[in-house]
Amino acid sequence: SQGAFSLFELIMAADPVVKAVLVVLIIASIWSWAVVVEKAFAIGNARKRARDFEDAFWNGRAGDYDGRPGESPNNGAARLFAAISREWRDAKSVSPNEHGALVARAERSLRATVDREVGAISNGIGALATIGSSSVYIGLFGTVWGIMNAFLNISAQDDTSLAVVGGPIAEALFATGLGLIAAIPAVIFYNKYSGDLNRYADSLDSFSQDLLVRLSRRVSDGPV
Repeated sequence: SQGAFSLFELIMAADPVVKAVLVVLIIASIWSWAVVVEKAFAIGNARKRARDFEDAFWNGRAGDYDGRPGESPNNGAARLFAAISREWRDAKSVSPNEHGALVARAERSLRATVDREVGAISNGIGALATIGSSSVYIGLFGTVWGIMNAFLNISAQDDTSLAVVGGPIAEALFATGLGLIAAIPAVIFYNKYSGDLNRYADSLDSFSQDLLVRLSRRVSDGPV
């Protein structure tokens, strides 16, 4: 179309600095959407698998985990259970004066595992915050540069007609728009995923506390 052709021509005729700004913003936008898509699947799958394992645990099927020695747990809740599986198995064999140390050791393992799980799943989220906060300013830099070129054209040609200033001003406005296009989704999804990760961390913390309670009962009263 003529509009698309005009926009392409505008970009091709843009000042090199404005072109560089546009390229940076396009890369930032692509990077942002790549993180958005990857984290949508990663966080969703992590939460679903953790819920499935918790359901299996409360239904008494999590003990089957010890019968699968070559397999690695594939979700955060299962890895929490794996972190204290030794304490879980040893709960009835330790002497009474070692009960407190066993539970304390399990608690440290669970806390470290929760931190690792949340850290692993949140890896890359910071890129959204960086893109969201910086893209607007990068676009603003392109805008200032384009408007400066418009004034330089006026000064050089002593002409204030639209033909002289139209191109640089259009470049400036396009840089502003592209900066917003890159920043707004990044900020929205950063906030969304931050909330999702907090809920995921809370669910893991809650499950780890449930594990500690059941381990304490197992130590004191036998299998539960």
